[in-house]
Amino acid sequence: MIQERILELVDYGVTTGLVEPEDQVYTINCLMELFELDDIEDAVFEEYAKRPAMTQDSAEAALEEILDEMMEYAYSQGIMKENSIVYKDLFDTKIMGCLVARPSEIRRKFKDMYENESSLAATDWFYKFSCDSNYIRRQRIKKDQKWTADTEFGTLDITINLSKPEKDPKAIAAAKLAKQSAYPKCQLCKENEGYAGRVNHPARQNHRIIPITINNSDWFFQYSPYVYYNEHCIVFNSQHTPMKIERATFGKLLDFVTEFPHYFVGSNADLPIVGGSILTHDHFQGGHYTFAMAKAPVEKEISFAGFEDVKAGIVKWPMSVIRISGPDKNRLIELADKILTVWRGYTDEAAFIFAETDGEPHNTITPIARRRGDDFELDLVLRNNITTEEHPLGVYHPHAALHHIKKENIGLIEVMGLAVLPARLKDEMAELEDAILTGKDLRSTETLASHADWVEAFLPNYPHITEDNVTGILREEIGKVFSQVLADAGVYKCTPEGREGFLRFVDKVNA
Repeated sequence: MIQERILELVDYGVTTGLVEPEDQVYTINCLMELFELDDIEDAVFEEYAKRPAMTQDSAEAALEEILDEMMEYAYSQGIMKENSIVYKDLFDTKIMGCLVARPSEIRRKFKDMYENESSLAATDWFYKFSCDSNYIRRQRIKKDQKWTADTEFGTLDITINLSKPEKDPKAIAAAKLAKQSAYPKCQLCKENEGYAGRVNHPARQNHRIIPITINNSDWFFQYSPYVYYNEHCIVFNSQHTPMKIERATFGKLLDFVTEFPHYFVGSNADLPIVGGSILTHDHFQGGHYTFAMAKAPVEKEISFAGFEDVKAGIVKWPMSVIRISGPDKNRLIELADKILTVWRGYTDEAAFIFAETDGEPHNTITPIARRRGDDFELDLVLRNNITTEEHPLGVYHPHAALHHIKKENIGLIEVMGLAVLPARLKDEMAELEDAILTGKDLRSTETLASHADWVEAFLPNYPHITEDNVTGILREEIGKVFSQVLADAGVYKCTPEGREGFLRFVDKVNA
């Protein structure tokens, strides 16, 4: 069986373009070494030659089963230590590493396509490569639950993230006992490329990164292994250096969309609560996708003194967004830097905005860049991370009544209109559906009780709930919750008072 699977996997590699036909024998031999085999019998070669040719579609469909059977064999032979998710992820990445070309070859191919075809052709190829190499695990991502919700602010995207596997108890115990290593320093560092991994750090033998230069500094480009939207990419500093929103940030973002005009790119904020999950390594996220915020219109045009050549406005969005645009990116950088500088030191007690308390800074910006034809566009989302006794996780953070759905930080992806919800909601929503349909006491279990107030509030709006529509109803109501999550995170609310406060800040920039 293992001999057959080796031939099948190499066939997969040739079909998808991972393996050049000239490298077929070499790759077979690499896999034989990994599985501690001395030979492949002639009869196996002969029998495999009779099989119909693989196609891209049949190859994609077959990969998961091929790898599963290979790992069963490896475990039975003592080659793979444990038959659990963490150890399997380490081992199947090692398998796929045998099919992936060296970084120099991948970079050469990308550069050739970029220069001789287009940036679009280059990223299309690199994304397919990242999927075919199983660095992006297509079969797992298909398990994510995704839907949209129509709101007054446009069509929001919702996803329940099921593609990131939970660690098993043995791996958790092993990770605690494992020697602590500072190599790579984090999961974004360039040293991850080709790294074998360990129980407390993912394997990356099938991972490749593309060098780019933005704002005259060395960065790298890769895709996220957990793609939340189309071609979800990560752009990261070649140095392990903390996140920082500053003038140079705007230059880097606009340089990136100059090189890849079909992509947007943005940065998480650089403060806790309003920032992303990784603040220790400077990085951006981008992709080939148009979020609801990018589609949102300008609600009110504004102008900035000395920058009359730059178009500006307040965006109709639950969070507080200033949009600036124009053909000269240097002018956008200058204006964005001015807005950031003023916002960093801005206090408006009437709007409950404080630049700092007890020496702790609170104001920062989540910036997003894109192209609109010949124009560059920057969305500057004003953020503040102040906490109070009433809101210990943040005043401009999902409030406690919404934590049953979303408690985590509102980072760049959520800011733009995509809710990334925790995996627990899959089972919790199934339990809720059953309770609603059967009339079960909504406070009879801990899980149901956490959602009870929410469900009791919206149930009267749906007099006829059936097995056919209950899922859609819950999804629609989750969409409304996410819209409120974004409203909670907005420093200026979409009210007359909120807009007055927003314009006071604009006046301060103009002062």
